[in-house]
Amino acid sequence: MTSLIGCFVCYISFLALEVQGTYQLYGGYGPRQQHADSPVVPPQTFQRRYQQQLPFRSVQQPALLFQNQNQRETHCRSRPLDLVFIIDSSRSVRPAEFEKVKVFLSDMVDTLDIGEDATRVAVVNYASTVKIEFLLKTYFDKPSMKAALARIESLAAGTMTGLAIKTTVQEVFREESGARLTNKNIAKVAIIVTDGRPQDKVEEVSAAARTTGIEMYAVGVDRADMMSLRLMASQPLDEHVFYVETYGVIKKLTSKFRETLCGMDACALGHDCDHVCVTDHNSYTCECREGYTLNADKKTCSQDPNEMSANLLSEDACMCEAQIAFQMKMQSTIKQLTNKLNELSSRMTKLGRQG
Repeated sequence: MTSLIGCFVCYISFLALEVQGTYQLYGGYGPRQQHADSPVVPPQTFQRRYQQQLPFRSVQQPALLFQNQNQRETHCRSRPLDLVFIIDSSRSVRPAEFEKVKVFLSDMVDTLDIGEDATRVAVVNYASTVKIEFLLKTYFDKPSMKAALARIESLAAGTMTGLAIKTTVQEVFREESGARLTNKNIAKVAIIVTDGRPQDKVEEVSAAARTTGIEMYAVGVDRADMMSLRLMASQPLDEHVFYVETYGVIKKLTSKFRETLCGMDACALGHDCDHVCVTDHNSYTCECREGYTLNADKKTCSQDPNEMSANLLSEDACMCEAQIAFQMKMQSTIKQLTNKLNELSSRMTKLGRQG
């Protein structure tokens, strides 16, 4: 009799454990449902909830982030330009120094997005005379352009900077030479590199160049005349006039021009969009994911009421199915337990009669 009661207690304990396991399997309605460490919801519902807790900014793997930063340091998606380098090769520029200018130009080409529909480059070489080394329509790939830069030779004479600017405007920034039409919204940029004082007038020709829409940058090296640089450059002067002590450090200007000429990925540099950031030239705009509407601040997003109701209904349906399954399991377990209790009760009654 004692052993029979012991078996009955063990069986009850086993059933209790089975009921507890079933309870946890189907979500555990009641206080355990809100347990933060183990939310039990259908996978698609969990994914939606988890995403809603995260800021919607682009998240990159560390290696990929480093790779992107490295690419931004060596290359940029420059806004399409018609870019002309006007370089001084007068006798004051020593051969070794002139080679450093060519390295500077080559490094600049490396950082730009060169192509027929991207940035086009021309080079004007000057001293007492002016020589157009190549036009905007000549090269549309970096290897050919850099090879042409390496072949440029110094003219080793005077410093006719005004003549070089005038030639650039009249012969290089022309449609026949590869310059694109004004209505194409392609910026026209001239970068002048010189180490001396012009032997002719630069003020009027520079003003005329700026009037046609050419953005003028002036780079002075060593003995360059600062007043002349300021007369040549566009406004604001602090963004268009540069000076370096020697040709040996002119390479440092590469990064400065990269910041000025390149269209950086504004979203990658940081944004405050709630969901999606879209780069728009040097700026960005915010957009929302499907089912959300952009708020008046143009940054945050609100879920559409219809979409919110649909999500709630979907979650309620999932919860309802789980609850029904749990209830059915409980009813089956209780029925089995009741049958066992009735069977045990019947056996105990028989044993009592026999005793």
